Amino acid sequence: MCIGESQVVAEGALALAGRHRGVVFATAGVHPYDAGAYDGSWIGDALDRGAVAVGECGLDYHHEGHAAPAVQRAALTDQIALAGARGVPVVLHTRDAEDDTRDIVRDAGAAGVRGVLHCYTGSHALAEVALDAGWSISFSGIVTFNRWTDDALVRLVPDDRLLVETDAPYLAPVPVRGRRNEPRYVPYTVARLATVRGVDAAALAATTTANARRLFAQLFGLATA
Repeated sequence: MCIGESQVVAEGALALAGRHRGVVFATAGVHPYDAGAYDGSWIGDALDRGAVAVGECGLDYHHEGHAAPAVQRAALTDQIALAGARGVPVVLHTRDAEDDTRDIVRDAGAAGVRGVLHCYTGSHALAEVALDAGWSISFSGIVTFNRWTDDALVRLVPDDRLLVETDAPYLAPVPVRGRRNEPRYVPYTVARLATVRGVDAAALAATTTANARRLFAQLFGLATA
């Protein structure tokens, strides 16, 4: 899944997906860093051309200088509404915005919109709200870092809602931390998650693959395992 968090990047993701049909898939959305100049008018066209989800969109109140929270909320709400209207899932980024994320995800779930909290490192409480809303939780190479201390969060997510990701080009997992992250490094993250959850890594890989296919299957015709 190649994330298009702006119009320019989404165009590149769509081109890449077009060159590798059935292997690479694109998304299209506006990252909260760019919410101050938000224009989502192009996202529908990207979906028409093969993008399989809206995002990466979301809320990020961590850094000063980005759009005000109200502006970010408006951009996210618009993108979730579009996802709902088009029947596609949402790839959501959240950082230091748990209360607002909780409310928006809860409302989205009530409206039948599904999605994933990507590269998740937030609280158990927010994860539980997302799970109750029918959403999935995705973990990245962060779970392999020495500073990671929340294995209980990894165990909190039910088998059928667990996803894994790179968040490339960042967050390469141990033992390749510091390199440009690539999909070939995902097995390191899977192995760490499997250890924490007390399951076989190959079985967990099969589970997370099936979960990804189930979340996105209606869009690109993959069988739901």
